[in-house]
Amino acid sequence: MALSISAPTYSSLLPPSLQVGGRWSSSAKTVSFSLRRPALAARVAAGGGNAASSSVGGKVVTELDAVASFSEIVPDTVVFDDFERFAPTAATVSSSLLLGIAGLPDTKFKSAIDTALADGECNVLEKPEDRMSCYLTKALANVGAELAHLVPGRVSTEIDARLAYDTQGIIQRVHELVKLYNDHDVLSERLLFKIPATWQGIEASRLLESEGIQTHLTFVYSFAQAAAAAQAGASVVQIFVGRVRDWARTHSGDPEIDEALRKGEDAGLALAKKVYAYIHKNGYKTKLMAAAIRNKQDVFSLLGIDYIIAPLKILQSLEESVTDTDVKYGYVPRLTPALGKMYNFTEEELVKWDQLSLAAAMGPAAEELLASGLDGYVNQARRVEELFGKIWPPPNV
Repeated sequence: MALSISAPTYSSLLPPSLQVGGRWSSSAKTVSFSLRRPALAARVAAGGGNAASSSVGGKVVTELDAVASFSEIVPDTVVFDDFERFAPTAATVSSSLLLGIAGLPDTKFKSAIDTALADGECNVLEKPEDRMSCYLTKALANVGAELAHLVPGRVSTEIDARLAYDTQGIIQRVHELVKLYNDHDVLSERLLFKIPATWQGIEASRLLESEGIQTHLTFVYSFAQAAAAAQAGASVVQIFVGRVRDWARTHSGDPEIDEALRKGEDAGLALAKKVYAYIHKNGYKTKLMAAAIRNKQDVFSLLGIDYIIAPLKILQSLEESVTDTDVKYGYVPRLTPALGKMYNFTEEELVKWDQLSLAAAMGPAAEELLASGLDGYVNQARRVEELFGKIWPPPNV
């Protein structure tokens, strides 16, 4: 279970009737929950002085409180027992989550998987691969529906990475999931769908967003992917900052990364800032998420971005540190809408992206990292189906 800690007084995930606080979050691993830290938010909203003050109303303010006033902070963890400790408002369901649930002897979500494996529509399918794919889809929706009844915000559902290069396949799967959720009395406004940022995935996002279905494009490693996703109207774009940096440390020959390094910039952070500036300069609705965060400096450098997914050890360090007004980085947003005015984008970067221009602009880093990410997601889905094949039929079938 990944928890999202947020202080702002508005929400981009909650449906309009519930937008009273907290912002949406999605975990890079399994399931993410959003919760608020209202003390600091109230102080900031009231103009109550420096956010780095060590106490608010007599309560100690940690570094985590301080940074959460500028960006939604999403702990990246696979813990399943934090419902009582925290007050979750949103969630994400994935193949990785299903593996975690199936591997636990006693969890409140286990019955959702058993129900999927007992589904009559799936059982009558002749081909084993079709049957297992059906079980996977049903299980995602069943678990997601239970989460939707536990949290007031939206549930994001991972789309099978094996459909990453099939626009119509992605759309069909999303429609199937929407129907399944509706059968569970979960309305479309409570849903978000996580799609790989291939050209086909971006095109699927454009068509789905035109229907009012909100999408979250993941595995974004280049400006071209992010710009195309923003043009498509994607609700959320997720950039893996640390993975871009890791690639830059051991490779060369990617024009986008080489340019950032020549300027003395961190390649991953530079990409996030450039995309943020592009979105705000052009007035796109897309929200930006930073993932693969490696250290506290990354968090400080990205303050102001919509969402930050960070490892639990970093968040624990932030939680254990009381704020200091003289800290090196200071608690000020590094990414603001004004950043758009500082960037002069080229005609090539402002082009209306299509499949050919995207393929030409992605570069070796994005190509390699996208392929690696997809392989990982595909392997997770296959592991779920293999597990389902071993435990099917459940006792009551």
